[in-house]
Amino acid sequence: MTLHREGKNIIVTTVIILSGLFAANLFLFKQLEFAWLFWATNLILLTFLVLVLQFFRIPNRTISFNNGDVLCPADGKVVVIEEVEETEYFNEKRIQISIFMSPLNIHANYHPISGENTYVKYHPGKFLVAWHPKSSTENERSTIVVKNENGTEVLFRQIAGAVARRICLYAEKGQSANAGTEFGFIKFGSRIDIFLPLNCQINVKIGEKVKAIQTKIAYL
Repeated sequence: MTLHREGKNIIVTTVIILSGLFAANLFLFKQLEFAWLFWATNLILLTFLVLVLQFFRIPNRTISFNNGDVLCPADGKVVVIEEVEETEYFNEKRIQISIFMSPLNIHANYHPISGENTYVKYHPGKFLVAWHPKSSTENERSTIVVKNENGTEVLFRQIAGAVARRICLYAEKGQSANAGTEFGFIKFGSRIDIFLPLNCQINVKIGEKVKAIQTKIAYL
């Protein structure tokens, strides 16, 4: 397991602030012989540090990808599987699968298929809770479309939530995309929508917990 580069400044800042709070805690409580309060406060500080570190953790995972597989782009829980009208790029009906990422999930995002990035666009927007129906079209978000070697295109969208207010997008239009490679990161709580052809085979169900690059959510 490693720590994501997006967490570097936040982790350093957190360590500095917590070190200052620990020093103040040592001065205020230990000197006054409130040992129980000293250790209770330290436990809270340590718990906060662990939460920050676990948010930016990146586990070592093996990628298993075959032509036609659609890999899960993020850790989380499947909250939507439905037929919708996709209006940003396709302007036609697609199967939408939405994955909600809680602050406890890994927040690195990965290409679900291999091919070429044919469309990449960032949209500023609102910060509705990630499970709100309008978050997909009104929240801060980025949209990526990858076309595979057979000409099939898959659209996936990073969506900021009420807590997550910074989307990091690394993908560029015209760039090659390899399934399981990282295309972005969302800080704190968020969601990813994937729009698939109507004739694809869906391999997940509502409420299922999924893992990035390990769960195969569909077959084209």
